Amino acid sequence: MAIGAVDRRDRLGRSPHRHCLELWARLGVQHSVCTRGLKNMVIAASARPSERAEFIQKTYLHLAGAVAAFIVFEFLLFETGIAQGLTALLFGNGGLAWLLVLGAFMLIGWLSRGLAARADDTNLQYLGLGLYVFIQGIIFAPMLFVAHTYFQGENIIATAGVLTVAMFGGLTAIAFTTGKDFTFLGGILRIAGFVALGLIVCSLIFGFSLGLWFSAAMIIFASGAILYDTSNVLHHFQTHQHVAAALELFASVALLFWYILRLLMQLSRN
Repeated sequence: MAIGAVDRRDRLGRSPHRHCLELWARLGVQHSVCTRGLKNMVIAASARPSERAEFIQKTYLHLAGAVAAFIVFEFLLFETGIAQGLTALLFGNGGLAWLLVLGAFMLIGWLSRGLAARADDTNLQYLGLGLYVFIQGIIFAPMLFVAHTYFQGENIIATAGVLTVAMFGGLTAIAFTTGKDFTFLGGILRIAGFVALGLIVCSLIFGFSLGLWFSAAMIIFASGAILYDTSNVLHHFQTHQHVAAALELFASVALLFWYILRLLMQLSRN
């Protein structure tokens, strides 16, 4: 049975619920970020070369910091036993627990991304980024615990991490070197996201499985999201929005990592 099924008997605790959360968060906020901000601020694409370079540097340094904070947080969750407890809680109660988490994630995710995107106060922007990293850490913990516990010796988590970094680097290079504005993908991603969200919710309600094809399709979706977000950052974000830009990129990287990890677990099990 694939990870998408709701089945308490499945040792791997497969569930599509976390990616449902991420999709909803993306659909609700990301497409309106570039239109907000102070009128006085300069769009990065129109800024002086030195200001644009500084904005890009700050954005990716904050992205690296968010990833590092995520890793440290996951380590603490594992060391304290919280990750195991979250796994038992969420996978042991079927779809109901995940539906409750879905509601909380939609609310807090929307608030955190909204804070980072709209706040004039840098401290509020950091609060939004930190809150989002915290939420992602909680949602990721059960999947990482399952991967660590039931696939020992296969280095699945490390492999997924390396593949994610490689794909992110390649997609980022495409966005930077071509100079093309990939924000035209926004409408396509929105439609595809709602379709995927509908499939995920239906799998929760009716208990059918989302198999390898779904993981592969969502890796393509996440790749498109990285192209979109990178172009959005380069062409539409303002120079003071480096924290919000880092959050958007972190969301896409997390989505890609989730589905690569999910696909590797499915392939290993098969």
